[in-house]
Amino acid sequence: MSADTSTARSTTSAEMFFDPACPWAWMTSRWMMEAAQVRDLDITWSVMSLSVLNEGRDLDEGYTAMLERTWGPVRTIIAATEGLADEEANTLRKKMYDAYGRRIHLDGRGSEDLPAITAEVVEELGLDPALTEAGTSDAHDQALRASHQRAMDLVGDEVGTPVVSVEGVAFFGPVVTPAPKGEAAGRLWDGCLLVAGTPGFYEIKRTRSQGPDFS
Repeated sequence: MSADTSTARSTTSAEMFFDPACPWAWMTSRWMMEAAQVRDLDITWSVMSLSVLNEGRDLDEGYTAMLERTWGPVRTIIAATEGLADEEANTLRKKMYDAYGRRIHLDGRGSEDLPAITAEVVEELGLDPALTEAGTSDAHDQALRASHQRAMDLVGDEVGTPVVSVEGVAFFGPVVTPAPKGEAAGRLWDGCLLVAGTPGFYEIKRTRSQGPDFS
């Protein structure tokens, strides 16, 4: 009887930091979900904030007004998941992210509609109705800022959303559109593992020539 030469594939731990308002983070999250279907990948979903990221920056009035509104979803997610066990919190963060993202990105609803979107997300997931007020309160900002800062501590400065950490090595992106599916998603993940495991690797970039394709 021949020996069994097969080896079990090990599971890779990854963490993605997202802001529900960011279309590029949404694209990356959809790719990671696809990659997890064809690779042994365990994903933790965590919050970062465009509003925190851009504090103190000299930005145009329209973008600044949008950032004032994007406090709502991240504050609500943090409030809903504070105090939960890790696995339970991770599951709820992902459910809330999906519910927000469908409305913001797939349905194309603007930041002006975020309070209504929050109310819909809370109702859809059967959460405490009081959470609809969390977006206008700074009561949970300490936890929000701590989650955001953890992403920054992992990846460094001068980056945006999303941030992905692979076995403790973090990078901005990948920024990709449309989100690869099936084995193509797996191959991109393989590339991320390769660069994350390469000491001294920092950056690959080219000019982005198209917007996010949510198809």
